[in-house]
Amino acid sequence: MSGIVGLGLFVALGFAVAKHPLGVDMSVAGAFQGLWRGTLGQVTTIVSDVLGLLLPSVLMIGVLLGAALAWYRRARHEAGIALRALAVYASGRCVSWLGKPLFIRQRPRSYAQFSYPSGHVVSIASAGLAAVLLCVWLAPKLVRWVAITAGAATLLVAFTRLLLGVHWLTDTVGGVLGVLGVGLVAASVLRLLPKPVSARACAA
Repeated sequence: MSGIVGLGLFVALGFAVAKHPLGVDMSVAGAFQGLWRGTLGQVTTIVSDVLGLLLPSVLMIGVLLGAALAWYRRARHEAGIALRALAVYASGRCVSWLGKPLFIRQRPRSYAQFSYPSGHVVSIASAGLAAVLLCVWLAPKLVRWVAITAGAATLLVAFTRLLLGVHWLTDTVGGVLGVLGVGLVAASVLRLLPKPVSARACAA
């Protein structure tokens, strides 16, 4: 249910802001206007690309290699969970690939591709969700730490996109909503979501 709600909010927000930015979008864009020029912009671009594009790719390649190793060692259960987590990541990334041509939103400044949702935010949020689900099944003690780290990384990437002036605030919010929506639906279909305590008790 949470996934459906998140997906609905993502679509509703996308259509609401496609033609005209909200007042909060204009205010935030105005506060960061021109800061992308110079050294600050160059450093921010590097941070944004490393956290928003490179890191998620490296993490997911690591998960893929881990799945292959687990399969080789006949740990079929662990390999299956890793592969399903990768599928959740891939489904989350589709939010950006399919969303941009659907909403056709222009960016705050001249920049390649459309604006909604932020691809960098979608990328890191998708990797974060996949990492949390992976830990739920394979390393429960790390779930809290990984969730906090993933959330902080997503916020930082969103901030860099705003500072660079290449996205509206609602682009970043939409990115998170879309990933949670699609990702949770995919996780449910793939049986990666943990059962509620009451359901586990009944099963026992």
